[in-house]
This record gives sequence, C-alpha cells and structure tokens, in this order.
Amino acid sequence: MLYETSLTGLKKEGALNDMNNGVPLGCDYIELWKENMKEWDGTLSDRMVHDEAEDGFWKNFLEKKKQDGDSYINSYAYIIQDELAKLFDKDDRVLEIGPGWGNYTFSAAEHVNQLTCVDISQNIINFLREETAKKQLNNVSFINDKWEEISIEQRYDVVFGVNCYYRIREIGEALLKMNQAASRLAIAGMTSGPEKPHYIDLYREHGYAIKFRRRDYIHLQNILYQLGIMANCRMIEIPRIAVYPSYASLLRDNVSKILTPHYSKQIVEQTLSKYVVERNGRIEYPYTIHAALLYWKPIEL
Repeated sequence: MLYETSLTGLKKEGALNDMNNGVPLGCDYIELWKENMKEWDGTLSDRMVHDEAEDGFWKNFLEKKKQDGDSYINSYAYIIQDELAKLFDKDDRVLEIGPGWGNYTFSAAEHVNQLTCVDISQNIINFLREETAKKQLNNVSFINDKWEEISIEQRYDVVFGVNCYYRIREIGEALLKMNQAASRLAIAGMTSGPEKPHYIDLYREHGYAIKFRRRDYIHLQNILYQLGIMANCRMIEIPRIAVYPSYASLLRDNVSKILTPHYSKQIVEQTLSKYVVERNGRIEYPYTIHAALLYWKPIEL
C-alpha cells in the first residue's frame, strides 16, 4: 500500500511537537477540529456520524436540483476554477476528493490528462458519471469510497479537494494521505468568511452572540503546519450579492445566526441599513467572501 505515514508514527518520532516546526502553536489544531465538528448545542449531526445519512442527503439534494432546474455550478465556483487551473498541467493525472455535484470536477477534467474522483456517496458518483458522459469528458473515472479508509495504490501528479473536509474527523490522517498520494502538488481548498458584515457589527458593537462558523481555512493551515507541512496560501476574493424580493425576507434571512435571545429588531434593522441598497424594486445586500487554496509540494514525513 502506498499510504504508510500515520499520525501515530509521527507522534512517536516527535514530528507533531510544535517546536520542531517553528514556533509553538499553543493549541492542538487536530483536536480543535474534532471539537468544532459539533453543532452549537454540542451534538454531532447525523451526517457527521452516519455514512448512510450523508448519502441520503446527497440523494435528496440532487433530486431537488433537477426539479428546480438550478444550474449545478455555483456562481462563485468559476472564480476558484480559474485559480485551480493555474496549478494544473495539461499532462497531469489528478485525483479529486469529495467532488460533490461537480463545482470543480468538469473544469478540472478540461485542464488535465486524467481525473479520478473519490466520493463516499454512490448518488454523487452516479450523477457525475451521467454529467461527464453528457459533456463528453472521457478522461474521468470514479471510485466510490471514503477518503479516510481508501487504500491508494498509486501516486497522482496532483491531489486536490475543495470544501470536502467538513465531516472528516481524522483530518490529520486525511491531509497526510493527500501529501503521500501526490507526487507534484497537493491542494486543500475551502470557501471562507468573513461573515456578512452586519453580524460582525452586532457582535462587536452590541455584544450579540453570533453563530459564527466553527471551522475555517486557518484551521487547515495550522494543522498542516502542525504536521510539518509549510503550505502556500492563495486567497481569492469572491464578491457576492444577496437579493431579496421584500424587506421582510431580508430580515428573515439575516437574523438566522443571532444566538442572543430577545434581540432588538430595531438594532438589527439599523445595522443592516448600512449595507443594503434598493435597486430596480429589489433589495440587494452586497458583501465579499473568500476562498483559500492551500497548496504544497509533497514532502517525506
């Protein structure tokens, strides 16, 4: 089996001692990642625990997409696709982890020689197989398996995954496997914050408790550092505009992360007013999110 490096071995060798890699982090980011997989009430969702629940989620998600006639590719993904393409070579044999509904799959297939997709969901695999056939992308193959459990018998030029780490508990092992399975480049991507600015204002200026995201790209960056991997980080700005048909729908959508009970509607409205505009009979809320691409040349550990 190609993949032999493990966290157990690294711990025995002292490779997880922060002082060996530079400065002490003062935190075990692998354990923090596991803790932050929990919901705000301290529980783990069914999707985090049961593989069947995850596959069922994707089955329902894809059925709804087809019924609604939605575009399968998120609008923000095109910007990330362009940045990923700069990291690929046309002769690359590439492995993608957790492709989902193909935000990056189809674009990657157009820029590389061969693409292999690994996903735990058979429903995802079936969907991507149909879509790649429609698009005549004949250089794509599929493996229905769990990244944490799969045995990789060969190396790929590039191993990448974007937004696929949310239910990976043994995140250190998963990133080590990416490092071991790649011969030229490993890429870990994640769409990131900041949160919509009105939530930050409510937190800073009024002391509201906000359901901020519990994991972000910086956790992955620090876990890689903790493992002895010095990853580059490419930050990508992604402008977004949330559009609402009414003022009521604006309010309804932008209080969902407030944890403070009995919050002031007036304060929320005043805070939101700084950021929203009315245009052509619609209410628009422009804001910016980011994507982070962490990439590194595989190293021996």
